[in-house]
Amino acid sequence: MENQLTVKTLFNRDDVKQKFQELLGKKAPSFITSVLQIVASNNLLSKADPASVYQSAAVAAILDLPLNNSIGFAYIVPYNESYKDGDGNWQKRTVAQFQLGYKGFKQLALRSGQFLTIHATDVREGEVIKRDRLTGEMDFKWIENDSERAQKKVVGYVSFFKLLNGYTQTFYMSSEELLAHGKRYSQTFKQDKGLWKDDFHSMALKTVTKLNLSKNAPLSVEMQKAIVFDQAVVSDVDTQDVHYTDNHDLLLEEQITLEDLKGLYEEKLPLLNKAEMDHAKRIIENAEQDNYKKLYKVLNEKVA
Repeated sequence: MENQLTVKTLFNRDDVKQKFQELLGKKAPSFITSVLQIVASNNLLSKADPASVYQSAAVAAILDLPLNNSIGFAYIVPYNESYKDGDGNWQKRTVAQFQLGYKGFKQLALRSGQFLTIHATDVREGEVIKRDRLTGEMDFKWIENDSERAQKKVVGYVSFFKLLNGYTQTFYMSSEELLAHGKRYSQTFKQDKGLWKDDFHSMALKTVTKLNLSKNAPLSVEMQKAIVFDQAVVSDVDTQDVHYTDNHDLLLEEQITLEDLKGLYEEKLPLLNKAEMDHAKRIIENAEQDNYKKLYKVLNEKVA
């Protein structure tokens, strides 16, 4: 309760109110009220570092997305994070992490004015007709009868967008690939809780949408910020000073396996420049295990 009151005190400060007033205008008071309601209704979030709650809320305000769990545009999510204290000892603390939902990414894409349409859906057994791994092209045959379709097993998720200039892109991940992605990038997934556990469908839609946009779409400044801030603990929203707490436990392990490293390298490949690619390939090909941990951390800091 004490930390919750500290959050309330922080959001009642004149400089904080002024910040949200600058970002949201007349919507600022109701936005602040919604943040305090979210904190009050979540026991773990009420124990989170108040500054991290403020920074996460500021991200939502900058992107002009409501923080309402029932709407699903954006969330403030509590996480337990490991950190070193002044004496060099590992400690635990609760921090707030900003997360976008599938609808948030879709809203930002449409708002950019470059998209004619953007959508994501689950894919049922028998609907994948062709998957060309060389060209990336895919063909689907959708089951039109909803009752019949509902009886089929979900085998994956697909994101599609079409730009105003006619350019289209499809991005598909199997259910197994999504499970592996969740396991690799989500601390709470490994603990069998959190959004991946409670709402796998929404997280799968978000994942294929985010990856499709980040890999294939022209990104507005607003969407670039969204990708940077998503799933981050924000230290300073103005300078985009962030860190990603989800993989912290893995980074604390004594060894990173070659499989872990290769998987992350493949995920981050589109975001690497040639020097980074060459350096990473040399470490992987020569199995320089002493450098696994360092490289894993460098790759992990790239936007997913």
